[in-house]
Amino acid sequence: MKRTMQFLIGLVGLLNIVIGLSFLFNPAKMAAEFAISPLGTQGMATMRADFPAFFLTGAVFSLIGAWRADRLPLMVPLMLLTFALLGRFVSIAFDGTAPTTVPPMIVEAVMIALLGLAYRAFGEPTKR
Repeated sequence: MKRTMQFLIGLVGLLNIVIGLSFLFNPAKMAAEFAISPLGTQGMATMRADFPAFFLTGAVFSLIGAWRADRLPLMVPLMLLTFALLGRFVSIAFDGTAPTTVPPMIVEAVMIALLGLAYRAFGEPTKR
């Protein structure tokens, strides 16, 4: 089970690296895919800064956790994704839904579930 979870969390990390680097190097394409609209130069700078920061941070800590089979680094992507999913629920409460509302929520929920399973599978943190 531990090896399977290392592999799956590695895939979660790689997916987030791809998304983070896409925001860094091709923000216009990612804006369309994520249904956001940057306003001018500052909007593009924000997309190149904040979105890669979110996705690459989650990716790095996912990969560290997977590589070491260590549960502690997984808390970072777990928290990032949980707050992102919470934000989506708040948005539904305030703004309603659109046909594009559910798919990203499913992706986030699946990643949260995988990270949670890996957290459990990796056992207690090693003493350093």
